[in-house]
Amino acid sequence: MILLSIDTATDRLSVALGRPGLPMLERHLHGARRHAAALLPMVAALLEEGSTSLDSVGVIAIADGPGSFTGLRVGAAAVKALARTNPGVTVWTASTLMVRAAGASAPRGSRVLVVTSALRGDLFAACYRFDPGGTVETILAPRLGSLDALRGLTPDLLVAEAPDLLLDQLGSIFPVPMLRGPAGLPRGSALLGLVGASGGAERIESLDNWEPVYGRRAEAQVKWEAAHGRSLPDSSRQLR
Repeated sequence: MILLSIDTATDRLSVALGRPGLPMLERHLHGARRHAAALLPMVAALLEEGSTSLDSVGVIAIADGPGSFTGLRVGAAAVKALARTNPGVTVWTASTLMVRAAGASAPRGSRVLVVTSALRGDLFAACYRFDPGGTVETILAPRLGSLDALRGLTPDLLVAEAPDLLLDQLGSIFPVPMLRGPAGLPRGSALLGLVGASGGAERIESLDNWEPVYGRRAEAQVKWEAAHGRSLPDSSRQLR
């Protein structure tokens, strides 16, 4: 079965193609404002490189956040369109934080804490253990919060993307190796590795009713509400 994965939650767009018995193919593009124009052409180029077509793809995996509101919307719209074009495909999803942790290549059994900036002084965080048998254990489910809420955790590896001040604070609290920069960004290949793993990616049963986990309201909505003094309806799923 041929598998296609898409991650649009960060400034890096990542797509990957898995084919039985053949090396995985993967492409990246940096620049958040480039996702909408580049995603489908990148998928088409990857399928051509793999000498296959969308009709042959049996699984599409999408990282569903938390992350960039616009990026997640682009990815969700594209996956829904691709799935409607190929009705036989199944769609799977995993948190972008889990994808980051899986891509860290930590030794099996390690506890990987992932922390990213959520703007306005907040952060997104989750912690996972990748057991030798391929099982993924969620130690801390993705959440929006503060640094103090993480102090009881005992990770073996930290994957972090945040302002330097927060990175320094994290390093003081958790004296463990820290993966930062491009090496800690989510990759489509890591997402494909979570499909079929116990505790990993989950199948989306009703794609029409599915929306990404944005984690919080979009910045444009926050600014509008501040300017007008009232709330807008918010249909996004937020982390608790």
